[in-house]
Amino acid sequence: MEYYEYASFPENFLWGGSTSAYQVEGAYNEDGKGLSVQDTKEVNTEITDFKVASDHYHHYKEDIALFAEMGFKAYRFSIAWTRIIPNGTGEINEKGIEFYSNIIDECLKYGIEPIVTMYHFDLPDVLNKLGGWSVPETSAAFVEYGRILFEHLGDKVNYWLTINEQNMMILHGSAIGTANDKASNVKKDLYQQNHYMLVAQSKVMKMCHDMCPHAKIGPAPNISEVYPETADPKDFIAAQNLNAIRNWLYLDVAVYGRYNPIALAYLKDRGYAPEITEEDLEVFKSGKPDFIAFNYYNTSTAAHSSFKDKVVGPEDGDQQIELGEKGVYKAVYNQYLERTNFNWEIDPVGFRATLRSVYERYGLPIIITENGLGEFDELTSDKKVHDQYRIDYLKAHISEMKLAISDGVDVFGFCPWSAIDLISTHSGVKKRYGFIYVDRDEFNLKEMNRYKKDSFYWYKQVIEMNGKVL
Repeated sequence: MEYYEYASFPENFLWGGSTSAYQVEGAYNEDGKGLSVQDTKEVNTEITDFKVASDHYHHYKEDIALFAEMGFKAYRFSIAWTRIIPNGTGEINEKGIEFYSNIIDECLKYGIEPIVTMYHFDLPDVLNKLGGWSVPETSAAFVEYGRILFEHLGDKVNYWLTINEQNMMILHGSAIGTANDKASNVKKDLYQQNHYMLVAQSKVMKMCHDMCPHAKIGPAPNISEVYPETADPKDFIAAQNLNAIRNWLYLDVAVYGRYNPIALAYLKDRGYAPEITEEDLEVFKSGKPDFIAFNYYNTSTAAHSSFKDKVVGPEDGDQQIELGEKGVYKAVYNQYLERTNFNWEIDPVGFRATLRSVYERYGLPIIITENGLGEFDELTSDKKVHDQYRIDYLKAHISEMKLAISDGVDVFGFCPWSAIDLISTHSGVKKRYGFIYVDRDEFNLKEMNRYKKDSFYWYKQVIEMNGKVL
């Protein structure tokens, strides 16, 4: 839709950037921190592990000062559960509380709003060995972890995110290192894990409102609008199938307090449905989000599939994360979209479409907590990084977000991935997302010096102009 007059970004719009604990902090075993599944998982020998990462643990003051120089209004980061409670349950690590309290204070010193993710792919390894999210005890442990966060840090935090990309942990847990070695990892078990996470999330949202009435809280899934490949009505049904299973299954429970009917029908028919008690349904109704945070990188495209299909993905489907399922949908590449050097489709217009769909469906304010371009950045001899490709990518997406605001979507913040270079879960150091270059290679840590990329100066201007000039 085109307009005669287009909306502007709200005056108090939260421009910022995002990171996650295990990908940026390093110091994996310092100051009492316990081990998470990201510390103990097998890592491809061609890429680095997460033990040092970008060493944000020792550089956080320098890094946050750079965020402030960029003009950040918000910094979205995650707390490592094992820094707070090393074994997942039991004794609290005061050094961990102190570290995150210092991070928050450093943000507040510069007028940066801390947006805190409680859990970002780094389950305590002790809990994983006891069954992980496959057992209800982990759900209870997460609720207790939430209570400790609210009790010790809640007075200084206005925005909380519960679980980062829960849908990706269920759909692609092996790829991101969160699959539970102790459990079977068959789909019935995965959807039981999902159910326990949803129960824990609802309890934590209610607890946040009870303990921190000034604060707001919401889920943070990865949301991707799904297109039908053609105008064939069967392709449209396939797109609806994937939308329900990939997106709405998670958000419907969070917002409406009940399972998405299409997704639930699929789970029951395939024998994947979790055990759901009446008490669980009451819990779902009691915990309501104040907003929706979501991560957006690309859209998906689906075509009709039957049980007779031999192939349900593109021939080079092993290169992408979205794969089909017989009788549900075929995953196909979108012929109208370009792809990154890491084979991710680029769809800024789909960003607008996704924003519209989420807001039309749920009517809650939205903040974007990840969006960005991973690339092979090069540091020149004069310590510059000319990442015009990243500027072009973000410019296109911010432009479409602005159009979504003209469409009536209530968007109150944009925190792209990532504020500073960190370790990509799949591709190590070589896949860089940040506005700030961290000078290290896969296995050569060098001096870990920080250098401002061209995108740093561009984003600084975007923030200064509140998106009026891109």
